[in-house]
Parts: sequence; C-alpha cells; structure tokens
Amino acid sequence: MGGDKDVEANNGNISSASAFSGLQEVVEAKDGTISVASAFAAHQEAVQDRDHKFLTRAVEEAYRGVDSGDGGPFGAVVVHNDEVIVSCHNMVLNHTDPTAHAEVTAIREACKKLNRIELSDCEIYTSCEPCPMCFGAIHLSRVKRLVYGAKAEAAIAIGFDDFIADALRGTGFYQKAHLEIKRADGNGAVIAEQVFEKTKAKFQLY
Repeated sequence: MGGDKDVEANNGNISSASAFSGLQEVVEAKDGTISVASAFAAHQEAVQDRDHKFLTRAVEEAYRGVDSGDGGPFGAVVVHNDEVIVSCHNMVLNHTDPTAHAEVTAIREACKKLNRIELSDCEIYTSCEPCPMCFGAIHLSRVKRLVYGAKAEAAIAIGFDDFIADALRGTGFYQKAHLEIKRADGNGAVIAEQVFEKTKAKFQLY
C-alpha cells in the first residue's frame, strides 16, 4: 500500500499505480485517461476490493449521519493495519459546530484512540472529496493515503458551496501534498455519488 505512487491522468483524476514499475505498461484509453497495466493483476484486484470495502463503510456512515440528524451526507473511516480504527460521519448539526465534518471528526477520534497527534501509518476513506478544511486536517495529521468516492461537484449539485471545488482545483498545494491520493472508480464511485441523491430529501442545508 505505502509503495503505491500517483499517476495523474490527462483528465485531472489521479489513479493508483503499482510499485512494480519494471513490470508495468502505460496504457492510454480512448478518453485520454492514463492507466497502468501490471503483471500483478491479482494484487491490484485485492487492493481494489480492500478499498471498496472501506469506502463502502464510509458511505454507510454518510447515510447514518443524515438518518440520525447529526449532519450532512458525509462519512469517513480511518484504517490502521487493515483495521477500522474509527468510523464517523458529519456532526455539524449535532455539535452545532461548522467544523465538525466527517473527516475532521474521524481524525480527532482516531488520534484519541491511538493516543497521538499524527496518523502517518493510517489511511482515510471518505465518501466525498474532502473540502479544503478537511484536506488541511488530513495533511496536518500526516495520513499516508486518502481514498474518496464522490467528487466535490456531486455535493455542489445539491447546494453545497462551490468554494469547495474552486479551492481544491486552484491550489498546487493540493496536487503536491506528500500523500497518495486516489479517487475511487467503478461501483465504489457510483455508490458514493448516490449518497447525495438519496439523502437530499431528508437533509436540508439551512
């Protein structure tokens, strides 16, 4: 996991590439997306299944947060040594705190549980692309890997501030941070995108 490195695609998305660079073949798809074909297909499939499992947990938290009235449709899971340390959702309404986003809440709880202020040997899975505040918290906590489901635009589509995407797209700091960043694809991305559509009737912004 820690040996993976980022490959930035032509369309701006970042995909994960296996560390076995000597046995890789770069393939450019018709849509311009760059992917890496590796001889270790079984390894890649296992990584995808693992990511899907933890991302699904984050998505479940997003639903749980709205159903309980705690906050918006966002969930986050912190993983350490293949185990879920904490599984949290947005707590903005519950705590009357605009900073109690799922990612921030998860980082706070994980630090308490591990009794330290850095999470350099941990990964975080988020149902949606983190906002600038949450990305800052992820960076400050030194989390080694971030996997997110829905793009920020999915949240913007139901009324969240478009500052989220503008801030993320407009800063080189986001692109050059020293951690692996991967956006989920396939079914993982689909189920994460669906959170917003399925919860919009229950969750009102303000």
